[in-house]
Amino acid sequence: MTSLPGADLDLSATTSSAIDAAIVDVLATLRRNIDTFGVRYPDDTTAGDRYPIRPAAPGFPAGANRGWTTSFWPGMMWIAWEVTGDVFFRDAGLAHAADFARRMREEDDLDTHDLGFLYTLASVAPHRLLGDEDARATALDAADQLMRRFLEPAGIIQAWGDLSDPAQRGRTIIDSLMNMPLLTWAGQQTGQRRFADAVKRHTTQLRTHILRSDDTTFHTFYWDAETGEPLRGATEQGAFDDSCWARGQAWGIYGFAINHRATGDPTLLDASRRCAERFLSLLPADRVPFWDMVYTDGADVPRDSSSAAIAASGLFELAGVETDPAGARRYRAAAYDILTSLIENYTPESPEASDAVILHSVYDFPKSVGVDEGTLWGDYFYLEALLRGARPDWKPYW
Repeated sequence: MTSLPGADLDLSATTSSAIDAAIVDVLATLRRNIDTFGVRYPDDTTAGDRYPIRPAAPGFPAGANRGWTTSFWPGMMWIAWEVTGDVFFRDAGLAHAADFARRMREEDDLDTHDLGFLYTLASVAPHRLLGDEDARATALDAADQLMRRFLEPAGIIQAWGDLSDPAQRGRTIIDSLMNMPLLTWAGQQTGQRRFADAVKRHTTQLRTHILRSDDTTFHTFYWDAETGEPLRGATEQGAFDDSCWARGQAWGIYGFAINHRATGDPTLLDASRRCAERFLSLLPADRVPFWDMVYTDGADVPRDSSSAAIAASGLFELAGVETDPAGARRYRAAAYDILTSLIENYTPESPEASDAVILHSVYDFPKSVGVDEGTLWGDYFYLEALLRGARPDWKPYW
């Protein structure tokens, strides 16, 4: 593969060639997986380094479009189409766009803040790339659905579950930063201020309460949904309530940066910097974190390559909005360091070894779910980071 247009001239030829080769490998794996799964969906994670079909659940057959991770699958297809121009990837992405429209019409599994993850990649992307009006209408419906989760006076979008569920009432999570771009896009499309107002209030609450004074992050935080009073931080997938869950810290780097890009709020840029500096300071020697950053070199616990992939793409985003040129260069260099380690140490040796594109991720260690496996989001953000590294002028879908 020849070097992609727009490649950073300061990037070494060796690193550039490695990134180009890695993109070729990912696209080959993606093509094989599309042939395998067709219009059905792989599971959230591999099992023994190979993706099973998404299992059946009450009301859903095997391979159905349910859960929060299915959009990472067509998200990779849209990147592949941009890179190659091959209609094979475009047509596969459009088939999934139609299925996401069906999911919205039939109100299948929509009680989640992850509508932003789902419909930014599955519906906003084809609208941006192809001008697909059906995808636009679906994404706007998803944004309206997401706005139903906005809680006054707490000023947050509730993360999970039925809004009347007392166990989840008033709870949001750091991942939710990545769901705000759907609302930003909807505001741009409609001119309705309510979307931008929700983004501003929600991101301000997370900056104030989920980002701790030592620049680590809570995974989740509770507010009193009736009074708006901030209550407490807690974890769902980290080691301890007060530890630093690696994927959450990576979401903080990326999420605060993209919301700064959308709003121009300098406090969100500062929040992204703080998350980045802390994340980088806690990395082990090979630049890929353990699943929780309470662990350091020598710990006998799994790494989470998906956190590294998210952080690499987030650092490229942060470098792009950083106002200090020296800081931008440093964040970009850190992203390349992480990406190089992923390429060299966390990719399958052969297609026979795995149908994931990066290995050694962790979904939920405390519940023993997807530990030391490939993940759909890890695969997506790895490809996204590769493309950012190869073509800094590429525009992400967020």
